[in-house]
This record gives sequence, structure tokens and C-alpha cells, in this order.
Amino acid sequence: MIITEKAPAKINLALDTPMRYIDGLPRWDMVMNSIDLADYVTIETHQHQHRIKVYTDSGFLPNDQRNLAYQAAHILKNRFHVDEGVTIRIKKRIPVAAGLGGGSSDAAAVLRGLNQGWKLGLSLKELAQLSLSIDSDVPYCVYSRTAHVTGHGEQVEVLRSFPHYWAVVAKPKISVSTPTILRQINYEKLQHLDVDSLVECIQAGRWQESFAYMGNVLEPVTMKEYPEIRQLKQRMEKLGADVVQMSGTGPTIFALCHNESRARRLHNSLCGFCREVYLAMLL
Repeated sequence: MIITEKAPAKINLALDTPMRYIDGLPRWDMVMNSIDLADYVTIETHQHQHRIKVYTDSGFLPNDQRNLAYQAAHILKNRFHVDEGVTIRIKKRIPVAAGLGGGSSDAAAVLRGLNQGWKLGLSLKELAQLSLSIDSDVPYCVYSRTAHVTGHGEQVEVLRSFPHYWAVVAKPKISVSTPTILRQINYEKLQHLDVDSLVECIQAGRWQESFAYMGNVLEPVTMKEYPEIRQLKQRMEKLGADVVQMSGTGPTIFALCHNESRARRLHNSLCGFCREVYLAMLL
């Protein structure tokens, strides 16, 4: 059986970390949204083979057990004692190491696809619970909707979807080390967000009001280490948008625009200035 799944990128409309757990990992309080910039994951099952094989069109990704898509297939195969092989082919469109959850979304796509192909009958909630050991973004990516995400990433509350909004996504020519950024967090100095008010605005459909509660508390931490990210954000703010902020631990900056022509002008203005610029829509 051959199944193709779309694996959309995610952006953080709000990212806060109120505290660190005893295991040293942050406790997240986030609102996340998927955009139609996406990878495409084709999954083929084999009755007379047993291996998991991963192929990508990107030279930046491993094709072995280090790949999150491989790990997703391995978890389902072992958990449910499936005596079949799997070939996974990933067509990359989401930039790698960008704070957009590309690897996590690929893994989530494999979970959804194999759940269908192997007729496991698992709900999205059950798939999300199984996925937490892969990466903290995978439970959200299983849903790929507007959602309030808390804890280690395992608590996902699906919210009302945003209406017709455009996202201009820009990735500078640098890579950010997430572990390095997380080690540098000073929880006492973080300017925490009112994520509950953002959730309330979204659920009530007060879209314009919701922009005031968006943000990313890790921006100062990342931008201190990588000043070119701050320069990119400032340039995008001058070009005009409803919201401009960093996704994840960076380096990607995104801008939200309700007006398509404004979004296209912003996109065109950044081409040539930034290594990778994408025009997408919120899902």
C-alpha cells in the first residue's frame, strides 16, 4: 500500500516557558498554528520485507534511525508487532533547522499514514501520546491545527482556526542550536506572556485583539546570540505587518498579514535580502 501525507510547517503564535521541570526540560505554554508550507511524505508498506528505509531529497537530513520519520515508523512497528517493512520518501519543502517543526511534522505524517495503512484504528490523541518520545513538537504536528500546547508538548488543546491570514516566513543563512538557547534561559528575567488571554481571543474570534497577546519569550535569548535575527525582524517590521516574531528558538522570523497584497509586497521586498523567503497561508 502507498499513502502520501502532507506534513505542514508550524509557527509559534505564542511561546512561553514559565518554569523548568525537574528533568531539566522547559515547561511550555504555547499557541501553535500550521501553515501550508509543507513537506510531502510518501509511505509504502511491504509484506515480504521487515526493514525501515528513509529517503529524502535533502542532503542535510539523515536517512537512518536519527531521522524522526524513521523513529515514528519504528515506534508503531514495535508497539503493534507489525511484521512488515516500510519505505518512507520525504520531499522536503520546509527549511531544515528553522524552528518550523519540519522533522516533527514528517514524523507525524508517518504516524498518520501508517495508522491508516496498517489499519491500527488509533485516534489522533492516541497517536499524539505515542509520539512524545520522538520530539516535543510531534504531538502538536499530529493534529496540525491551531492549538494550545502545554507541558512537555504532550497536552494539546485544539482551538478555533484562524480565518484567511497570510504568513511571510523568512529564514536567515544561519542555524540555531536549540539546546544552547535552552541552557541560556534565565527564568527570572523572562517577560512572560498572557497566553490564556490569547486563547480566549482566538476562541471568541477576536482576531485583531489576539495580536496583542502574541509573542516569543525566547527572542531576546536567541537574538543576543545571533544579532542578524534581530536585524531581520526589524526590517520586516518596517515593511509592515500585523505581527512579526520569531518561531521556536529561531532563526526563522514570520509576519502575519490579513491583506494578500501587503503580504506579497513584504515577500518580494525580502527576496534577495534573506536566504529563504516563503509566502504561505495559515491552516
